[in-house]
Amino acid sequence: MHDENIFKMSEKADTEIKDVPTLNILICYLIYKIGKPVGVEHLYDIVINTGVINYFYYQDSIDYLLTNGLITEEQDDKGVNCYVLQPKGTVCARELKKYAPKAYRDKLVLAALRYFARLKYEQEIKIEYIPLESGGVYTRVRCLDAKNDLMDLKLFAPDMGQAKLIGEKIMLNPAGFYGKVIELALSNEEDPYDLSDN
Repeated sequence: MHDENIFKMSEKADTEIKDVPTLNILICYLIYKIGKPVGVEHLYDIVINTGVINYFYYQDSIDYLLTNGLITEEQDDKGVNCYVLQPKGTVCARELKKYAPKAYRDKLVLAALRYFARLKYEQEIKIEYIPLESGGVYTRVRCLDAKNDLMDLKLFAPDMGQAKLIGEKIMLNPAGFYGKVIELALSNEEDPYDLSDN
C-alpha cells in the first residue's frame, strides 16, 4: 500500500481506544514493526502523542504485557530502559493483529517512523537561536558529522517567533534542507554579462 493511502487510513483513527486487550495487541504490533527494543520513554512518547491511547489505558496495557511475559523491560548497552518483545508478544503481534483496526496500527507505525526520524535528525542537526542587539534573531543551523560540521549557517529573522518557525520548518526535513542548500551552491552560476552595444 502506498504511503499516502496509509496516511489517509491513519487519519481515520482519531478516537481513543479504551479496550485494554486491543491496546495490548497494538503495543505488541508496534514493537514488532519497529523490529528492535524500544526505549520506555520513546514508546510512551510515540503512543501517547498519537492521541489513540490515553495514559491510564496505556499504563494498564503495559502492566498487563509485562506481567504476562509478552514484553520485558531491560537495559540496553547505554543503560537506557527498553521494552523488548518476547516470543509470546511476537505471536500476539502476528496472529492477533487483525483484531486491532488497521487504521490504528498504521497510525502508530507512522508515528514511530516519524519519531525515530526526528531523533536521528536531532542528533545530526543542531538549531540554535541567537538574539541580536540590533534587533532580530539568527537561526543557526549546524549539520554535524562524526568529526566535522558539514554546514554551519545563520539565517536572519526579524523576531524570535519567525526564527523558531524557520527552525521548525528545517527540522521537518533536515536532509532535504541540506540537500537543497548544496544543490543550490553547486548549480549557482555567475549572471551573464550583456556585452552587446545596445
